[in-house]
Amino acid sequence: MNQRAAREALKKYFGYDNFRPQQFEIIDNIYIGYDAVVLMPTGGGKSICYQLPAITLPGTCVVVSPLISLMKDQVEALKGNGIPAAYLNSSLSVDEQRYVEDEAYHGRLRLLYVSPEKMVSPSFMPLLSKLKLNLFAIDEAHCISAWGHDFRQEYTQMRFLKRQFPRVPIVALTATADKLTRRDIVTQLGLREPAVFISSFDRPNISLNVRPGQKRIEQILDFIGERSQQAGIVYCLSRKSTEQVAAKLIAKGIRADFYHAGLPAAERNRVQEAFTNDEVHVVCATVAFGMGIDKSNVRWVIHYNLPQNIEGYYQEIGRAGRDGAQADALLFYSFQDVMVLRDILTKEESKNTEIKLAKLERMQQYADALNCRRKILLSYFGEHLAEDCGNCDVCKNPPQSFDGTVIAQKALSAVTRLGEKVGLRMLIDVLRGSRRKDLLQLGYDQIKTYGMGADITANDWMDLLRQMLHLGLIEIAYDQNNVVKLTAASRAVLFEKQAVTLVRMSAIREQRAARKTKVKTVTQRQRVRDELFEVLRQLRRQIAVQKGVPPYIVFSDATLEEMAAERPSNERELRSISGVGEQKLARYGRAFLGAIRDFVADKTQEGVRVKGGSQLATLQLYRRGFPPEQIALERDVTVQTVYNHLLEHYQNGEEVRVQDFVSKPLIQTILLVAESIPEPRSIKAIYERLGERVDYHQIRFALAYLEKKGKEV
Repeated sequence: MNQRAAREALKKYFGYDNFRPQQFEIIDNIYIGYDAVVLMPTGGGKSICYQLPAITLPGTCVVVSPLISLMKDQVEALKGNGIPAAYLNSSLSVDEQRYVEDEAYHGRLRLLYVSPEKMVSPSFMPLLSKLKLNLFAIDEAHCISAWGHDFRQEYTQMRFLKRQFPRVPIVALTATADKLTRRDIVTQLGLREPAVFISSFDRPNISLNVRPGQKRIEQILDFIGERSQQAGIVYCLSRKSTEQVAAKLIAKGIRADFYHAGLPAAERNRVQEAFTNDEVHVVCATVAFGMGIDKSNVRWVIHYNLPQNIEGYYQEIGRAGRDGAQADALLFYSFQDVMVLRDILTKEESKNTEIKLAKLERMQQYADALNCRRKILLSYFGEHLAEDCGNCDVCKNPPQSFDGTVIAQKALSAVTRLGEKVGLRMLIDVLRGSRRKDLLQLGYDQIKTYGMGADITANDWMDLLRQMLHLGLIEIAYDQNNVVKLTAASRAVLFEKQAVTLVRMSAIREQRAARKTKVKTVTQRQRVRDELFEVLRQLRRQIAVQKGVPPYIVFSDATLEEMAAERPSNERELRSISGVGEQKLARYGRAFLGAIRDFVADKTQEGVRVKGGSQLATLQLYRRGFPPEQIALERDVTVQTVYNHLLEHYQNGEEVRVQDFVSKPLIQTILLVAESIPEPRSIKAIYERLGERVDYHQIRFALAYLEKKGKEV
């Protein structure tokens, strides 16, 4: 199958004009019949890489998906695009399973989603062996590897697929996998010389931000307050904290709920359904929530605590902005989080403990960093970003550096005089001259550096020591109750006058405070776009309730934003909006066009200049029976402008009667004259050949009529 045919299917079913980077290369690889491993960020378009071959090749694609909710969402989305699909899992009754199996057996399904447990069960093999298979797609393939995260034992049993069906290509897809995990995926599935596609991990639409962990709830309330009605997820480390954070948000009038693995299955399903259907805007959850979320209009993700590794963090923030529209990722970070996580990991009985601790350290380095955060993320996955991203907190507000040599020397001297036997909190209290009882009992008030940092607040000292930790000037002995130790680099500062550059964190906090109080200026054009987006969002919600589907299944936020910006006035223009395929145009086109026209008409009556408003006002007066000359007087425009508007409406399929402007006999005359003029013929040439007795607008209407109706008049 060639690229043109694939692109036509892409537009017809998914509403996209062009493939994203590497998508067609992956699809073409499948067409040829080769295995593949695909690494593509969440929201990067992985699903289309197997869904499009599934609908353009003869037979059925079997998709292994780890969560029931994920299967349900994807099947609903496919059906919404006019693609026959179904799933088999434990949520179906016996009769429902038989129906799906019968549909698959008779070749009426393009895609069949199954759980890993179903795929490896002996009872599934008889049906699988009878299907005409075109592809196996293993989604969330990182679950295969014990080296990755979200390890699932059942995934490791699917090696039989390549042995049993050697001619059926297998594509393994994941959003996060380092080199070790990728090799494990190939080995575990027994893939044969697979092509490996590593797409850019860059998600430039997600703004990356890290903040200190003090007063987290207050910061979250401010953050959500600036994003009213937007859907978001707050990830917490423990089940208890999900409940506590949700309770505090609810108390402030936010439509929130909590989710964790300790809840009954029915309650987890209720929360997920409410969030999917926009009934709940915020879910406070452990990382158990999210892998099954195919919701494209999640606008932000907050990490209440530091994640254990960059892979998990990257996948979790990728649940925001899947539709490509602007999204935010906010991470709260404190050194206490690091100590808690280290304690959890070291107590686990696992042969991978050292690897997990190393990955935690990389996560900590990301949170500590004072250079472009996106560069750090992409570097972790082996990708180089040439320029700073401009869409993270560091890029937007570059830190102010200063000579911190004296401050570093004070801290390092205190560590030395305390015998490298105290933790960060005690070190700070000594530097600030605290009178806490245990400090005095231990005689720490007698050392030379006691109180030498009293002019620096405790919070600022913690920030400065964290920077010194990141610079390698100190280290934490996690196996010795987290005491602070010196390093080779710290000795160079103490004894060899090595200079130290630190960042003034107070300046960063002042910048944040200034941004918070700054009044955001909004242009009239942006205000109109925002108002129309809200109108379309409410219409989407109404349709979703009527149809019994999640709102994003109707249209994504990105599609609504493009509608609000472009304000299509007819089906041709609406079809050009990204995400509007044939099925959705037929189902929802009239409703959304009606809403846009009503909005434009209302704004025009209010005296607001809106794109498309003038043309629409002309059409409304025409429909009321006004002739062009009177419309021109009413609207204070030229008659020619009125004719241009009406001609454009006619060409776009509106009910404009050509015979109001040019008779059928005259149309026939214009046709004969036009045919007598060699190509390329112009309006002026036809006008002159007609003896300059026929108006230009009549010629244009006649030619438009002939183009639409053909030459039979």
